[in-house]
Amino acid sequence: MTVVEQAADLLQKAKKVVFFTGAGISADSGIPTYREKLSGVWAGLDPRDLETARAFRENPSLVWGWYLWRRLRVAQAEPNAAHLAIPRMAHSLRQVSVITQNIDDFHERAGSSNVLHLHGSLAMPKCFACHRPAVVSPDQSAVPEDGALIEPPRCQRCNGRMRPAVVWYGEDLPPSSWKAAILLVKNCDLMVSVGTSGIVMPAAGLPDLALASGASVIHVNKADVAMGDQKELMLIGVAAEILPMLLEKISDGG
Repeated sequence: MTVVEQAADLLQKAKKVVFFTGAGISADSGIPTYREKLSGVWAGLDPRDLETARAFRENPSLVWGWYLWRRLRVAQAEPNAAHLAIPRMAHSLRQVSVITQNIDDFHERAGSSNVLHLHGSLAMPKCFACHRPAVVSPDQSAVPEDGALIEPPRCQRCNGRMRPAVVWYGEDLPPSSWKAAILLVKNCDLMVSVGTSGIVMPAAGLPDLALASGASVIHVNKADVAMGDQKELMLIGVAAEILPMLLEKISDGG
């Protein structure tokens, strides 16, 4: 039995499946990962240097423009075959949930209904001062393709600057989201980790938690990220090719 067949067999038998997704799953939709160089006004900058509260305080226009550009990129792109395959793996006897580190909305647009965003979402900003969500989402149609320095809008409640409602480096995950993620992982019998680097903590510890809770883990990645546990399977390749292949196998009965 090949590794793909073993993975399909695990999926076929699973009752509660958690897909844990990272930047790699959205790469095939044209959304760059952190390993890719930036273009436009951000050429030469490291995304990780733009994703901090300090960067926003020092240059709010630069950071706000960067996120508006990212929102535009996501809005112009489409979910790929990997995103589309996930909700189709659910049926009356198999519960499928998604925990994602991504801040795009491709899972929802692909039809997944139970999506937990650990690191927030590009969809709606919040106030940097009072943390309340924005009343109206800023218009993204005015953002030029190559980016721009755009002053963030002001909060209608306290006049603070609006910031992206995402988790920046040095910030804690929302406690409610983290607790919900832990509960899902502890209660699943299979985790499928797709396109995650295994670097960003604490989210990177979720596959370990799944294994410790008795679940099997299937990794789908371009590089070998397996941790050496006997209940792990490593599928090396592109998510947009591997997930549809698994879907086809379980739809055919394995």
